[in-house]
Amino acid sequence: MPTSVKAVIGVSLGLVTLLTLLITAFTWPSSEMEPRALPLAVAGPPQAVTQIETQLAATAGEDAFDVIAVADRDAAVEAIEDREAYGAIVVAPEGQEVLTATAASANVAQQLTAMATAMGAETGTAPKVTDVVAAPQDDPRGLVFGTAALPLALGGIMAGAITSLALKRTRDRVAAAFLIAIGGGLAMTGIIQGWLGALEGTYLVNAGVVSLGILAVALPIVGLRHFIGMAGVGIMALLVMLVGNPLSGITSAPEMLPFGWLGQLLPPGATGSALRGLSFFDGAGSTTPLIVLACWAGAGLLLTLLPHREKGSSEVDEKVGDLESVAG
Repeated sequence: MPTSVKAVIGVSLGLVTLLTLLITAFTWPSSEMEPRALPLAVAGPPQAVTQIETQLAATAGEDAFDVIAVADRDAAVEAIEDREAYGAIVVAPEGQEVLTATAASANVAQQLTAMATAMGAETGTAPKVTDVVAAPQDDPRGLVFGTAALPLALGGIMAGAITSLALKRTRDRVAAAFLIAIGGGLAMTGIIQGWLGALEGTYLVNAGVVSLGILAVALPIVGLRHFIGMAGVGIMALLVMLVGNPLSGITSAPEMLPFGWLGQLLPPGATGSALRGLSFFDGAGSTTPLIVLACWAGAGLLLTLLPHREKGSSEVDEKVGDLESVAG
């Protein structure tokens, strides 16, 4: 078989495989979306809490909800505002009330509202539904916030990949990645928050989170490019696109997805969680995601400091670049 034919077949099979992985990665998590130990507060007398917990287990499965018993409605609201729970069921003498938080997850809030409707159909009295932490008026269902997940991931990939291709020296790639991240964070947050109104809170704080999210992808790409060559660009890009973005939980909640915990350990999921906490919940639940992002960015920088293993033209290019800078 001619070499050209083998090359055509190899490239075609490779791209078909990649497309298959892409469609699987982006569609399978959505098809398996359901509560998985979703934190839900329940306030009321112990007997009522036990009864509701039994009802939830019977209707949604024993592992669907992680029921958190709280003293009263105020404690339930506090648990939601501290991002310890996505919602709550309050049992009081005047009737039941379901508390939701569309800012935490419009998808979960919708499910809790539907659950309240079903409860009302059984008892004949529909529980009152209260949105404790509402999503912004300009983005009531969180559609804009969720749609921003892919551009954020692509921004980091492009920053790392393009600088790795266009610039010869690793330190120049690092400097460019920082500039792109800062500019991209300011611009993207300006659009999402200033124009579309999908974020609340302090603009510069939100922009800082977006910039860190871009760096958490771009710097590992630059670091891997320095350490193992161009293969590092593809490895990180595939990890972010095929695993990190589909499992980020930005459009729903990590507890609604299979392996949602894994998505929170990767830049897209950590960026979404940190941004949600700082924008809508006064920073609650943002510490761990910010640490995850800092670890990814720091690991990328650390790789750029290690002796690189590339041989050939790339090594020569870096030496020539150094000589040119000295001569200049």
